[in-house]
Amino acid sequence: MAGHIFDRWFKSNTDANGKTVRVRTDRYGKGQRYEARYFTPDGQRKSKLFPDGQKRLAEQWLSSMTADVARGDFIDPKASRTTFQEFAETWLASQSGDPNTRASMESQLTLHAFPRIGSRQLGSFQPSHIREFVTQLEESGMSGSYARVIFSNVRAVLSAAVEDGCLRRNPCHSRTVLPPAMGTRRVVPWEPQRVFDVRAAMVERFRPMVDVGAGCGLRQGEILGLCVEDIDFDSGTLHVVQQLKLSLSKAVFSPPKGGKLRDVPLPDPVAEALQQHMEKFPPVEITLPWMRGNGQPVTRRLLFTGPNGGHVWRTSLNEDHWKPSLARAGVIPKAKSREHAAAREHGMHALRHFYASVLLDAGESIKALAEYLGHSDPGLTLKVYAHLMPSSRERARKALGQALRPSENPRK
Repeated sequence: MAGHIFDRWFKSNTDANGKTVRVRTDRYGKGQRYEARYFTPDGQRKSKLFPDGQKRLAEQWLSSMTADVARGDFIDPKASRTTFQEFAETWLASQSGDPNTRASMESQLTLHAFPRIGSRQLGSFQPSHIREFVTQLEESGMSGSYARVIFSNVRAVLSAAVEDGCLRRNPCHSRTVLPPAMGTRRVVPWEPQRVFDVRAAMVERFRPMVDVGAGCGLRQGEILGLCVEDIDFDSGTLHVVQQLKLSLSKAVFSPPKGGKLRDVPLPDPVAEALQQHMEKFPPVEITLPWMRGNGQPVTRRLLFTGPNGGHVWRTSLNEDHWKPSLARAGVIPKAKSREHAAAREHGMHALRHFYASVLLDAGESIKALAEYLGHSDPGLTLKVYAHLMPSSRERARKALGQALRPSENPRK
């Protein structure tokens, strides 16, 4: 449906002779004269006013808008004036899925994005604004990985704005916009002796957690959610099908991170440790909601439970058992009180790094390691652990040296 220019100062009437004549309206000489009208893709009529003497400008604007509608590139001018914060808050409120993820995004945007770009209108965003935003994140002193998470959240909001017709293109996707730098810190895996020392320092009830983390590469939540049915001692396989996590401070069962179910080899020492653990601390049936606090209740026979028979709270495990064990093993300084120093690089995730380093040193492929770790993209595994792969430098040096060495018996 084509648009048209409406003259608000004149109207057409038919006189007694049937002739069309233009006469002044009650608006003559008052306010804007021309009204450019068009219809949006969903059939709504939109318009914009122009002053006297700017009919050509009104026609040009109308031509541009109707062309955008025809091409499917229409952007509602009113929607484009919505600020980043207004749109982000509405978008977050409509998100489904993991409530923890939504709460984290809301917190990160509120703390780091809204103060910097929250008041900017969507239609005004240019790649230069995102480049400036990235620079501000990098100069704030936060870690590169955390800055990338914030950048990713901003990119997701602007992508939603594009899909909703509030923004023509996402400036985060510009070739001139680079995500925050990650820095040069590399994973430094534990030596076997450190694993043994930390295991020995753990209380007996939780000691096999170290075996499962170091010997099967499970995440902490997957260890806490491990149940009897997940272990196949006959085939030597551990099925990773769930984790125990907090959903808005309430314990729930849920699929592993990213929904990546997987089977991992169960080494004999780990199997033996689990069997002994089950004999001394029999599994306990625990009922928790599935995925959300109000989810469907499910019952699992958990291998690792607290002294009182309930599930293990992650915070309690870390503060009351894991960190004290690190201190007793000499990994972190001993604390005079219950509060230990932050030890992010020595969390239970360090056991996964140990697991990965052992497999790579043994010649396992990145693809297989990614499967065992539950990574959806082997490229991520390669990025994190490439420096741990056995070096071929010496092999290459010898091969090239032999190829370039002159023959001892040259042809005459």
